[in-house]
Amino acid sequence: MTYVHIWWYVTRASAVVAWVLLTLAVVWGTLLSTRVLRKVDNPSWLLDLHRYLSTLSIVMVLVHLGSLMLDGWLHFSAADILIPLHADYRALPVAIGIIAFYLLVAVQLSSLLMNRIPRRVWKAIHYSSYLVVVLVSFHAGWSGTDVGTIWYRATAISLIVLAAAAVMTRVVVGRRGAAASRVERPQRPRQTGEPGTLAQPEARSALGPHPMVVGFVVQLAQRVLGIRLVSVTGEQLPAWRPGSHITLTLPSGLQRQYSLCGDPAERSFFDIAVRLGEDPTGGSSWLHANAHPGLPLRVTGPFNHFELEPAHSYLFIAGGIGITPIRAMIESLPARRDWRLVHVGSSRRTLALSSDLERRHPGRVWIHASDENSARLDLARLIAGSPGDIYCCGPEGLMSAVAALAPPERLHLERFAPVERVAVGDQRAIDVSCRKSGVSFSVGPGDSILDRLEQYGLPVAGSCRKGVCGTCEVRVVGGRPDHLDSVVADEEKDRLGIMYPCVSRALSADLVLDL
Repeated sequence: MTYVHIWWYVTRASAVVAWVLLTLAVVWGTLLSTRVLRKVDNPSWLLDLHRYLSTLSIVMVLVHLGSLMLDGWLHFSAADILIPLHADYRALPVAIGIIAFYLLVAVQLSSLLMNRIPRRVWKAIHYSSYLVVVLVSFHAGWSGTDVGTIWYRATAISLIVLAAAAVMTRVVVGRRGAAASRVERPQRPRQTGEPGTLAQPEARSALGPHPMVVGFVVQLAQRVLGIRLVSVTGEQLPAWRPGSHITLTLPSGLQRQYSLCGDPAERSFFDIAVRLGEDPTGGSSWLHANAHPGLPLRVTGPFNHFELEPAHSYLFIAGGIGITPIRAMIESLPARRDWRLVHVGSSRRTLALSSDLERRHPGRVWIHASDENSARLDLARLIAGSPGDIYCCGPEGLMSAVAALAPPERLHLERFAPVERVAVGDQRAIDVSCRKSGVSFSVGPGDSILDRLEQYGLPVAGSCRKGVCGTCEVRVVGGRPDHLDSVVADEEKDRLGIMYPCVSRALSADLVLDL
């Protein structure tokens, strides 16, 4: 093999690999959108795999284009591989491949910008991936130099059959979902967490706020209400992953965050559980007193800072109403995944959602009620006997105890209330500049950076204002933040280059934000 021939082999190999990856990405995306794989594995893992396949297909296409220009036999120029009908070699098949490449780039960009463009635009662009597969198939069949070989024909037939099967699956499930939507819903409301219908790809933006109404209210446990929220317009709701939460804006203007506790596959409503708090003027007290079917509410989100990550096994520890995000995580796991749940509380009467899980998953759910167990829960033994990832949500006392015992690399926490944190730096004034807008201002000691950002009308949302919900996340491009929030670990925020300006300040004299 000479040096001249190397690029010819690279061109052929990269073309076939790109074709395979592209077809698999489209097939995988179709199966995800139709929820055919819902019971097979972790949805977060499956979605990531779809993204990796899509990205790798783009990479291999770029390798293919680059090797075409380096191939000494074809002598393709940049214009030949970028401008349709410009090439002398098989101009029409090459032009079809170029058009497919541009469509593929548009699909990839739409995925990156899906929360910033209208959903219908994203949907139209994303559906063109089916056309990309068709065009690539024609391009490969007309321009490939290996078309007559047995292995090439076998590969082509396999990919075309896969793509055709994916399209048929999408059509059949789409018709079934449309037919189901025309059937009158039963009068009895489904209880939280019952299996949902197949999700369709059309959904609203996850940014909000969305006008929604209460669909129904049900008593889940003593002092705990289950509330179902449905869209006013009847459109499908944003896709969400286990661990997500939404922000409710009550008629008084009060905002409160609640974890989604239903099935992530369900796209026609949001389910939340609200425990009655001690504050008579709080959001939970208002909802317990006023929530009724038809009540209009504004919903922002979903947001997720408590992501369920792929693991071979899981230990879920919930305290009281902390079961809500964990319930959604369990609903998303396949039957074969190894997991255990410990739900801690004063009494079974006050513990929502876990009794149903205990009935459906015998041997995996342990309810530790204080009025039934004289001994305290042995967290050290429980954690020592769990080799997998540990997810904990509940009162601060429980989470602090778990955090003191669990290895940090396997621990995932979501807090209801902020941890008391003291600023590292002194409370001096901070100079804040916003790179995109050009706005600069000073934040005095004791003042909130978020308040000042809002005064200048910059595009950042605030909700809890306590450093818990993560709604006000901004990207830092200069300076050193002094993280005083309780959203995620400081190391993770520094790695991502983000901060939460509602409570955090700066270790440096100035900050530069990407706003």
